[in-house]
Amino acid sequence: MRRIHYYRYGGPEEMRLEEFEPSRPATRQIGVRVKAASVNKVDWHIRNGGLKFVTGRRFPRAMGTDFAGVVEAVGTAVTRIKVGDEVFGTTSVRESGAFAESLVTKEELVIVKPRGLSYEEAACLPVVAVTAWRALVDKAHLKPGQSVFVNGCLGSVGRAAVQFATMLGANVAGSCRGTAIEEARALGVSPVLDFTHLELQSLTGRFDVVFDTPSTLSFKDGRSLLRRGGIVVGTEPTPATMLRSLLSRRYKVVFGTQTPDVLNKIAEFAASGRLRSTIGNVVPLSQAIQAITELERRGIPKGKLVIVPGR
Repeated sequence: MRRIHYYRYGGPEEMRLEEFEPSRPATRQIGVRVKAASVNKVDWHIRNGGLKFVTGRRFPRAMGTDFAGVVEAVGTAVTRIKVGDEVFGTTSVRESGAFAESLVTKEELVIVKPRGLSYEEAACLPVVAVTAWRALVDKAHLKPGQSVFVNGCLGSVGRAAVQFATMLGANVAGSCRGTAIEEARALGVSPVLDFTHLELQSLTGRFDVVFDTPSTLSFKDGRSLLRRGGIVVGTEPTPATMLRSLLSRRYKVVFGTQTPDVLNKIAEFAASGRLRSTIGNVVPLSQAIQAITELERRGIPKGKLVIVPGR
């Protein structure tokens, strides 16, 4: 079996595609033959060492979190999943390993894939959709009739947030690249600001929720957009943002914590067509390192990068 891993924290030059020996699932784990995996910013953030306080210093470390595939083995205490099931979900941040032909993950991080979703579509969902849902529902408690500003509304998390906010009956404004403003409007975002030249003065005090998906707004700028009682939600768990979230009722950091209940809700939305992911590029595992490197350096993806090991 092959997978992408690295032998020390660092940039894209540290990635290696090599043979490895898959481990057998532990009591509450499952073994999966990977059919598709999607790339998230957090994947190279982990590889860069940004979460080493969680991931530790044991190497080689595997890469990748979001995947879809077919179950090949289950631990003795696994009850929801059986061999042969088509599933999708994540690996834990500590273990990773989705950019591979085979992986082992916890049963609690996986659900059965709806028949109406392709492997590629399902692999795009877990991190981005769960992060957006938890930000708007669990952190911001967004309600019908409220207004939300989604900074980065056409990124993967932002696009999911726009769709969820619309489902929840909220009014959605946001920002994106200047060349994509019409695309954002077609998604239901209004007004739309140019992400590269944000002029926020006209929107002061208009929103109940500001969801800063790339975590590029200063807290001062985010707060200036809020109505009385509003909240800013960010995605970057740094010591500074974590401290602010403890000290201020107007700022929270969201984690895309996976549970079967939330994954099932996301799957239901996707299978019914109410939640759509945009796939930008599909590559085989043999070309994945080059594609990840280009995505990481370019920094502004248009659609998800998906890795298909069997292609």
